Amino acid sequence: MRSLCLLLALAAAARADESLRYVINWPSGLSLGEAQLESRAVSTGMDAPSRMEYRFFLDASVPGFTVADRLRSLVSDRLCSIEFEKKIQHGLRKASEKVTFKPDADVATRETVGGGKSDIPISGCAHDALAYLYHLRRELAAGRLPQAQTILFGAPYQISLHFAGTEEIRVNDQRIPADRLEARLKGPASQSKFELFFAHDATRRLLKVRVPLPLGSFSMDLVD
Repeated sequence: MRSLCLLLALAAAARADESLRYVINWPSGLSLGEAQLESRAVSTGMDAPSRMEYRFFLDASVPGFTVADRLRSLVSDRLCSIEFEKKIQHGLRKASEKVTFKPDADVATRETVGGGKSDIPISGCAHDALAYLYHLRRELAAGRLPQAQTILFGAPYQISLHFAGTEEIRVNDQRIPADRLEARLKGPASQSKFELFFAHDATRRLLKVRVPLPLGSFSMDLVD
C-alpha cells in the first residue's frame, strides 16, 4: 500500500495541471512585479508517448529598467527535455532562442533568433533549467536529492544542491513548513548561489526563491 501511495504521489507531481503565482520582492519588501509557473499535460495522439509542457513568465521593473522573461519546456514522461524556448528582455537587451534535444545523437542543438546555431553535448536524460525544477520536485517527493549535474539554459550550467534544514515560509496568512535547499550554479562565465524552499506536500510546491545580492536578498514568493 505504501508503494502504491508513493507512485500516486509521483504521478501527481509529474502530470497534474498546475498554476502557481509569485511576487518578486525588493529587499525592503517593495514588490517589483510578478511571476507564474504553469504545467499541463500535452496530448500527442493515442499511440504517442505522453508529454508535459512547463511555462514560466516573469514581469518586473524598476525605474528605467524592465525585465520580461518567457520560458517554455517540453518534456517526456520521464521529464527528459525535448524542447526548450527562451525569450528574455532585460532593459534594452532582447534575446530569443530554442534548444532541441536529440538524446539518440547525444546532442542538443541551440538556435538563436537572428544569430547562429550550435550543438551542445548531452548524455542520457538531459534537463533544461525549467525541466530541472520539476525533476527536482519529483525527486524530493520520492525522498531524494539529485546529484550535481549539468542543465541547459542556453549555455550549459553545473548545478549542485545542499539540504540546509527546514524553515516556515509565509504564504498569504499561513506559515507552511518547507525544506530549504542551497543551490550553486556555475556557467561558462558566471557563478551564483541562491536558496529554494519546497513545501512538504505531495507535489513539493516551490514556495520561495531567495537570491542574495550586494543590495540585499531579492525573493520570489508564492501567493497562490
